[in-house]
Amino acid sequence: MRERNRLESAVAACREIESELADTVELIELAEAEGDEAMIDEAMDSLRVLARRAHEKEIESLLSGEADAADCYLEIHAGAGGTESQDWAEMLLRMYLRWAERRGFKTEVVQVSPGEEAGIKSATVLVKGENAYGWLKTEAGVHRLVRISPFDAGARRHTSFASVSVYPAIEDDIEIEVEDKDLKIDTYRASGAGGQHVNRTESAVRITHLPTGIVVACQNERSQHKNRAQAMKMLKARLYERELKIREEQAAAEHAAKSDIGWGHQIRSYVLQPYQMVKDLRTGIESSQPQKVLDGEIDEFLAAALAQRVAGGSDGGKEVGAGSPQDEAASASD
Repeated sequence: MRERNRLESAVAACREIESELADTVELIELAEAEGDEAMIDEAMDSLRVLARRAHEKEIESLLSGEADAADCYLEIHAGAGGTESQDWAEMLLRMYLRWAERRGFKTEVVQVSPGEEAGIKSATVLVKGENAYGWLKTEAGVHRLVRISPFDAGARRHTSFASVSVYPAIEDDIEIEVEDKDLKIDTYRASGAGGQHVNRTESAVRITHLPTGIVVACQNERSQHKNRAQAMKMLKARLYERELKIREEQAAAEHAAKSDIGWGHQIRSYVLQPYQMVKDLRTGIESSQPQKVLDGEIDEFLAAALAQRVAGGSDGGKEVGAGSPQDEAASASD
């Protein structure tokens, strides 16, 4: 039923655009016949609005991957650089939360590890909304910030790195087998606000999947049992995303195309000093208004990366290293 409703909505939107286009063209013909310039200008404005809506629907039609319609988990990890990179990680977290809010998506912070002085070491957010994974999947990779550091008394320019991982929140009807012997489960005291219970009991849970090295953690629930259940859901989602990635890489190899969301890529640079620019290194899309981008206006970057990925275009990004985004962010330096 959910798939049917999604398809009916897509078809209805296309038919609505077609109908409005026909009406607008007819209105322009009548206005031209009567020499009504004001009506022609108004109709042309309507055509421009229709063109934007058609473009949005065209981008949405690209979200046809196996898990694109699913909710997703988004992880952010600060790279090398201490407070500077941890502050950058928190800025990225805010950017994605603002983006989700703009689109009407719901968000739930599953885990956050605060930095010693400022920012965060890592965070995991559950993003709930139609096509959440489809929209965010191309954000996986390393993000680079260049700015005058607010933590440097000498007001010197610093370069910071943080990594982003995105994986779909799987549905209950998808079977993912995880054997107990493959798991290492650790408990610890949750950090941050939460009262005496959170700070005095080892309610937070960290699960390591030994065969793959995947690590997940959850601390937002008050009980260890609930945190463990949430962590297991996250682990299964990570394993599912890993399988999807393997399939995508195999398909890309068969078509002699390189996936633009492969690990080991610095995907975007955010420069605040000495000039103002955000540039996606895969698509070449640029913005001279980084503050708007950091406030969540990233749809242009998402659409371009998605279109390139579907088209099987080559990745123009600069390769920083191999391995997972966490490993890469940890090894990156100014």
